[in-house]
Amino acid sequence: MTKVVLISGSLRAASVNSAALRAVRRIIAQTRPSASAVSLPIGRLPFYNGDVDSAGTTPAVAVARALVADADALVISTPCYNGAVPGVLKNALDWLSRPDGASPLAGRVTAVLSASPGGRGGIEAQPALLDLLDSCEAITVEHPPVAIRRAHQRLDGSGEMTDPEALAALRELVDATFEAVAIMAEQRRSGLRTPEPPRTSGTPRTHQAVPSVPSPVAGPLSRDRVTLSRS
Repeated sequence: MTKVVLISGSLRAASVNSAALRAVRRIIAQTRPSASAVSLPIGRLPFYNGDVDSAGTTPAVAVARALVADADALVISTPCYNGAVPGVLKNALDWLSRPDGASPLAGRVTAVLSASPGGRGGIEAQPALLDLLDSCEAITVEHPPVAIRRAHQRLDGSGEMTDPEALAALRELVDATFEAVAIMAEQRRSGLRTPEPPRTSGTPRTHQAVPSVPSPVAGPLSRDRVTLSRS
């Protein structure tokens, strides 16, 4: 059974990023009933402190590391705070990047998206987040990045993301994530010591620029216009 861990970079109760991940969970349940998806509440983690880590961490950190270590893939949704990832998400990745040489993030398939009430969908935070994941030796999913703009307008009355266009983009990201998990599993079965990062469509992630965002339109947005701003 494929296990997926969902991480929201926002602590807000009505977070659009958390709503996007709840939609991801529903998509997984509908399309891959044998898989499981659970959320990792990063707000429970203390500020990273090397002394605490050396002394044996805390129960919340131990649970977080075990959850990620047991996962086949992660899906992270981040807001953009002042052009960067939120401190609470950076803090969680700092904890998960340890212990040195045995990080649960190393070799873990990881997909990234962002959501924002603004017109750019939080896309400015994605390159920095992907760089952080590279530093942690995670294997990021190559896919046209998903940034859900005007995300608060994509929710229904109960706060769930039901917008067809947003769901279509999330479904594609889920498909790419499971494809990456399958590729990694096959490479490991083939006995490769260092599996090649799985790639799907899109340009190489490490040299990705942040393009301009088109004006909102009523109909579906084409992939070539909105590679970084699917909504």
